[in-house]
Amino acid sequence: MNIESIQAKVKDGKYIISFSHTEKIRQRKITAKEIEDTICEGTIIEPYPNDLRGASCLILSFTNNGRPLHVVCGKLKEEEILIITAYEPDIKEWEGDWKTRRKEV
Repeated sequence: MNIESIQAKVKDGKYIISFSHTEKIRQRKITAKEIEDTICEGTIIEPYPNDLRGASCLILSFTNNGRPLHVVCGKLKEEEILIITAYEPDIKEWEGDWKTRRKEV
């Protein structure tokens, strides 16, 4: 998976948000527009090429008001992207750059 192909599919509306996570995303007050913007302006910070459910990746970007967002995307079909989940990263788990996981102590 590369960011350019993911971004192109999202810009063309060729994505589906995982049904099992839509309620969580709604409760987190993350809009579809914020998810689209995060993907289209973001960078892959963690690739998961060997995920048992299929290749996926973690994308980071910031909303217009500076809120960091992580979006996990996977390949649904050749022509569609599956948005698995979206969340605001927790400072307890991530360094202040929002790209680096904190080391367990």
